[in-house]
Amino acid sequence: MVRVGIVGGTGYTGVELLRILVLHPHVEVIVVTSRSDAGQRVDALYPNLRGHIDLAFSLPELEVLKRCDVVFFATPNGTAMLMTPELLAQGIKVIDLSADFRLQDVHAWEHWYGMAHACPELIAEAVYGLPELHRESIKKARLIACPGCYPTAVQLGFLPLLENHLIDPQQLIADVKSGVSGAGRKAELTTLMSETGESFKAYAVSGHRHLPEIAQGLAGIAEQPVGLTFVPHLVPMIRGIHATLYSQLTLAVDLQALYQQRYQDEPFVDVLPTGTHPDTRNVRGSNQCQLAVHQPQNGQTVVILSVIDNLVKGAAGQAVQNMNLMFSLPEGLGLNIVALYP
Repeated sequence: MVRVGIVGGTGYTGVELLRILVLHPHVEVIVVTSRSDAGQRVDALYPNLRGHIDLAFSLPELEVLKRCDVVFFATPNGTAMLMTPELLAQGIKVIDLSADFRLQDVHAWEHWYGMAHACPELIAEAVYGLPELHRESIKKARLIACPGCYPTAVQLGFLPLLENHLIDPQQLIADVKSGVSGAGRKAELTTLMSETGESFKAYAVSGHRHLPEIAQGLAGIAEQPVGLTFVPHLVPMIRGIHATLYSQLTLAVDLQALYQQRYQDEPFVDVLPTGTHPDTRNVRGSNQCQLAVHQPQNGQTVVILSVIDNLVKGAAGQAVQNMNLMFSLPEGLGLNIVALYP
């Protein structure tokens, strides 16, 4: 059994990790931490877990976490980097769902996240946890930087075209919509139902924190810098991300065959039939990314539609997928969840 600790167990990502891991046949969750709820039973805060977990929240202290084989950080940015060096020194693997180790340029990270990095020496070691790109490196890693939700949907959408040099890498547009759970569980005016309901808006058009992460990933695929316009939107739903991606073809190609061939062996990427328009509800609660590719009017513009559940394939599910690879377990173990419908 893999002994698991979760630091930050009271947010949406933390409870989503628990929902998946308590049913995982090769996992024992032995520590769930929370500073604000220490001492309270986990299933008292989350009654949906009654009968599946018999733990109380504890403080996030190294002595408590030393018993773990792997520790997940479902914490705000800037927390994981404070504890990761000590955990690694104890031989404990770390899977970070925050942004602390995603950017390879520490100066860029400090610019976008507004703080000094506590352990820049570990950034180069961290493996970016997108299995469809880095599966073999993930298997050997002791520190995983899980991708953000927007970056997951965008990179999986553009991947087949960029790696085959079939589109202009200087003309990439990502028009992406997210449900409000992407903002976390904290109470904020802008994410109240009375503020988001019956409304729809773009935000952070001048620059979102996920922009450098997406650009870094796409540049790695294209093997050159990219020109990316990324515009996120907030829509009045709880879960889900829908990315509409645009670029210009530089070579003629059978787009449907290209995507089907690239993802035919990927357990959590589903290329839909020609002419399909994916719907976020069809991946809700699952670890699936559904893709559809279009070439309107047979022109040079290619349009890729990519949908994921931001809390699963965009966060907790992908983290568990990484854990399975790290511990030589079947990649889909605990993750073959049918999406909720309706």
